[in-house]
Amino acid sequence: MAAKDTAPSLEILVRGPEGCFVWNGPPFGNGEPSVKLERVPCSRAKFSEDGSRLLVMKSDFVISIYDCSSFKEIKSFQVPNVLAAVLSPCGTYLQTFQKSSTPQDKNLVLWKIESGDSVYQQFQKTMTKTTWPSIRLSSDEAVACRMATNEIQFFDPKDFSKGIVHRIRVPGVAAVELSMVPGSHVAAFIPESKGVPASVQIFACGKEMQSQPVARRSFFRCDTVQLKWNRGSTGLLAVAQSDVDKTNQSYYGESKLNYLTTNGSHEGLVPLRKEGPIHDVQWSCSGSEFAVVYGFMPASATLFDKKCHPLLELGTGPYNTVRWNPKGKFLCLAGFGNLPGDMAFWDYVDKKKIGTTKAEWSVTSEWSPDGCYFMTATTAPRLQVDNGIKIFHHNGSLYFKKMFDKLYEVEWKPESPDRFGEIAELIKSVDSLKVTETKSQGQGAASKKTAPAQKPAAYRPPQAKAAAAVQAEVLKPTCYPFN
Repeated sequence: MAAKDTAPSLEILVRGPEGCFVWNGPPFGNGEPSVKLERVPCSRAKFSEDGSRLLVMKSDFVISIYDCSSFKEIKSFQVPNVLAAVLSPCGTYLQTFQKSSTPQDKNLVLWKIESGDSVYQQFQKTMTKTTWPSIRLSSDEAVACRMATNEIQFFDPKDFSKGIVHRIRVPGVAAVELSMVPGSHVAAFIPESKGVPASVQIFACGKEMQSQPVARRSFFRCDTVQLKWNRGSTGLLAVAQSDVDKTNQSYYGESKLNYLTTNGSHEGLVPLRKEGPIHDVQWSCSGSEFAVVYGFMPASATLFDKKCHPLLELGTGPYNTVRWNPKGKFLCLAGFGNLPGDMAFWDYVDKKKIGTTKAEWSVTSEWSPDGCYFMTATTAPRLQVDNGIKIFHHNGSLYFKKMFDKLYEVEWKPESPDRFGEIAELIKSVDSLKVTETKSQGQGAASKKTAPAQKPAAYRPPQAKAAAAVQAEVLKPTCYPFN
């Protein structure tokens, strides 16, 4: 593990109407962030998964790639009529999708950034959230695949000029999800058709092991599915969603949480203690536990191990979001969207709640890579007013706040959590800093305290206008044995 003195600094990408810029992340020496990359006019900006490179889509269909070690532009691509672009996980490739009118136009292009050459071209009729990016690569870029009609196609990531090197035939496949760390398996979703139930199937990516799925789960009343792999590629969570709830209990349809393992040890529903929708589910960074927020309001939250045994009950409340700290020690339960923005911070290791606060109107939320800070943002076009950024300490105390006339996107620059020190030492280091909060940040005296709470904070019910829908009392945690 990296020592603290060699750990990378935190950095934040911010994009508004006039373009994007990059801040140096917290802790801020003078209460305000300094600028690492000056404003660049653009319509979109996105880091690669490993944080090594930054993609910036500019005007006139120009796509610029920046090296994040220096934030210098290293390559520029002119891609006429480009509709979407994405970097590969390690920043080796740029994938673009262009508007096309005929099959003769190979509008899906994979570019090698170092040389600027296209290494693969393919016609693709449409692009949706489910099918983009079209070519999926594992986190280490050792495996590459693409969903096509009735099959999954595989490529040699070191030489795309070979074209398709092997295929898995999956009749009716509508969505795929490649496991990321490692890229050893791929999950496929096949919708319900002609009385045959929908199914999720897992295939091994090795060419000699692809004839039959290693795991399969079938279910009726399923229109769409969310597929979430754990780190280690041993378990898959599948949220099966139907547009209509035939029990008439929910206007938003019906959802079920299924769990499959690649070794066949588990295949079935996750045993939840309450009826209602699946609001959110997240794996821990280790891939050994997952957290679920579920049920009619007030929602419940439960932590499970990878054998699907409950580990910890986090009670009930106005929650629909869970975010697991990348160092594994903390997690945040929150109620965003149409909920009033309550947040509860938990210490998973000590199994206690360490703080509560609110972040009303939040659209996005994310832990910093070092696990010490939690950032929320109110962004357009979801909300056109009160746009801004809030950064909290790990225990929920407000550290920084900044408002914008219009804000489109905020993102931490990705870093491997392993590059930072132990979370306990990092917290001590942060707490030792004396940061002067300025009046422009709009913080009261209570929000300036950085020492973590020693006891669980008392639960405060939502505001009266939302009480009828979401009022609840947070329960004391219930611990289960880990075996």
